[in-house]
Amino acid sequence: MKIILKALIICACLVGILTSKANPNVKTEKHQSLKPITKTEKQTIKVALLLDTSNSMDGLIDQAKAQLWEIVNELSYAKCDDVRPNLQIALYEYGNDNLNSLEGYIRQIISFSSDLDEISKALFSLTTNGGNEFCGHVIDTSVKQLNWGTDQKDLKLIFIAGNEPFTQGQVSYKDAITNALEKGVSVNTIFCGDYNQGISSYWKDGADLSKGNYMAINHNQATVHIASPYDDKILNLNKQLNQTYIAFGKSGRQKMALQEEQDNNARGYSEANAVSRTVSKSSHLYNNATWDLLDAEKEGVFNYDTFKQTDLPIELQGKSKKEIKAYLAEKRKERETIQNEIQELNLKRKTFIAEQSRNKENLLENAMIEAVKKQASLKNYQWE
Repeated sequence: MKIILKALIICACLVGILTSKANPNVKTEKHQSLKPITKTEKQTIKVALLLDTSNSMDGLIDQAKAQLWEIVNELSYAKCDDVRPNLQIALYEYGNDNLNSLEGYIRQIISFSSDLDEISKALFSLTTNGGNEFCGHVIDTSVKQLNWGTDQKDLKLIFIAGNEPFTQGQVSYKDAITNALEKGVSVNTIFCGDYNQGISSYWKDGADLSKGNYMAINHNQATVHIASPYDDKILNLNKQLNQTYIAFGKSGRQKMALQEEQDNNARGYSEANAVSRTVSKSSHLYNNATWDLLDAEKEGVFNYDTFKQTDLPIELQGKSKKEIKAYLAEKRKERETIQNEIQELNLKRKTFIAEQSRNKENLLENAMIEAVKKQASLKNYQWE
C-alpha cells in the first residue's frame, strides 16, 4: 500500500510539472512584473562600428560623437516589407596603447544595443592614445563576439575606420572577412585620409572582398551644424517630452539621469546637434522599455495583473489598476502629440538645411548612410 501511495504522489508531481510547462499562465512566482522584450517579428539593422582611437584619430571620434543622431535619424526612416526595422549598434575601439596588447589593443565598448542613451554614453567615453592598429584582428573579434543572428533579412554591417595599413597585425584581414561573410556580414571600410592612399594600403581591397563599400573621409574636418528657425521650438519640446517619462524599477532613476546627461552632451557640441538628438527621441528607435512605464506597457513588458507595487514610482504606488491605466493613457497621448509635433517641425528644418550651402561629402555621417542605403536596397529595404 505504501508503495502504491508513493507512486501516486510521484505521478501527481509529474502531472503538476508537465501542466505548468504546458500552460504558460501558471505562475511559479508570487510576483512577475517584467518579462523579456522580444521583437523577432521585425527585421533589424545591426551596425558594428570599429573606431581607431590612436593619437591621430581625435577628429574621427569627434565626428562620431557629433553625427550619431543624424545617422540614427536617417535609419529611422527605413522600412522592410512595410515594417520599420529595429536598430542595434555595437562599438569597438582599437589601436589605443591603453588597451591590452595580448588582446590586440582592442576593446568592446558596448555590445549590440538598441539603448541609444547607452550608445551615446559609450561614444563620449572614448579618448585617443598610441598605438598599434590591427584591422584584421578587430574585424575578426567583432564577428566572433557579437550575436549577429541568422535572419536573412537582417542588415548586418561592420564599419571600420582608421588610417594605418589594413594589413597590420597577426590576424589576416582576408581570413577575418571570410568569417564575416559566412555570417552574412558586410565589412565597410572608411579610410581617414587620401582616397588613393587608402587603396594602396588595402582598405579598398578589404571592402571589395566583403561586398562592402570603400570610402575615404577627411577625419579632421569639423562638423558644420546649421541652425534653423525651428531649433528653439524643437528644444522646448524636448523639455516637455522628458516630462512624459515615468521611471520604474531599481534602475529607473539612473536611466532618467543618463537621458539628461546625453541631452547635455549633445548640446555641448551645438544646439543643432541637440536638435538632432531630440528628433531621434521622437522616433520609434528611441525605446526605453527597460525603465519607462509607457514604453514598457507598449512592448508588453508591464503586466497590470502581476506587477510589484515597489516597481512603480511613488506617485503611482497604491493606485488601482484602473487609475494606473488612465494615468498612462493620458501620458501616452501627451507624448505622442509632442513627438508628432517634433517630427513635423523637423520636416521644415530639413528643407531649410537642404537649401543652405553645406558640404557633407567628406564626413563620417555621409559615408555611413550612403553605404547602408546601398546594401539595404539588396534586401528590399526602402527609405520614406
